[in-house]
Amino acid sequence: MSAFISDISNFLGNGKCNEEGKYLEKFLMEYDPNKYQNPSVTADILVFQKPENIYDLHKDLKLLLIQRKNHPCIGWWALPGGFVEIHEDIDKAAARELLEETGLSDIPMEQIYTFGKQDRDPRTRIVTVAYLALLESNQKVEAGDDAAEAEWFSVSIKKEFEELLEEDNIIVKHKRKRERYHIEVICEKNHDIKAEASVDYFCNVDTLLLQEDYEVIRSNGIAFDHPVFILRACQLLWKRM
Repeated sequence: MSAFISDISNFLGNGKCNEEGKYLEKFLMEYDPNKYQNPSVTADILVFQKPENIYDLHKDLKLLLIQRKNHPCIGWWALPGGFVEIHEDIDKAAARELLEETGLSDIPMEQIYTFGKQDRDPRTRIVTVAYLALLESNQKVEAGDDAAEAEWFSVSIKKEFEELLEEDNIIVKHKRKRERYHIEVICEKNHDIKAEASVDYFCNVDTLLLQEDYEVIRSNGIAFDHPVFILRACQLLWKRM
């Protein structure tokens, strides 16, 4: 195969052959991109909106969700987003998907997390890069592409309990904290439309590095592992208050 990009000059290293006697050009011509099964990559966007002059981000946050009109999780509410094309930067894919599914454009976004558990999606192995946007004014949205509807939802997150766990194995012995959160979203336009989920959050409490993990315990109406995305984004916003 030919090189994936046209200009390979930045990848020549010291210009020598490898141990098989191949220069970079020949190596790329013979390289098999199917040697390793490739996961798909998606970009999903958490677009929050808060009333003007409101600074308590524990309440009054509104979240943009789209209703899925196709499998999987058909009819459930999800974050806008979609697959990254092969010659597309992830940031640009996030902006494109947001425009296609909601009509929003020119929205500042921050990349906040990468979700990559292997059982996230029944279609194939999918890794998702999550983005966060925070708007301070009312913005009209219009569903398009894979979205049957696009609506603003109020967000309520309550901690159900917190406990200390001790993890003990041959290599590592440390304490972890588990917190369980209940997430509820209610449509601003029609309060009869609502969805909820419970998420467990784990983190180390006695090590220098913050090792975090999330697990959806149950979900009713929120697609995929998107309850985890919502909790992660809100945790980040709370820290920045």
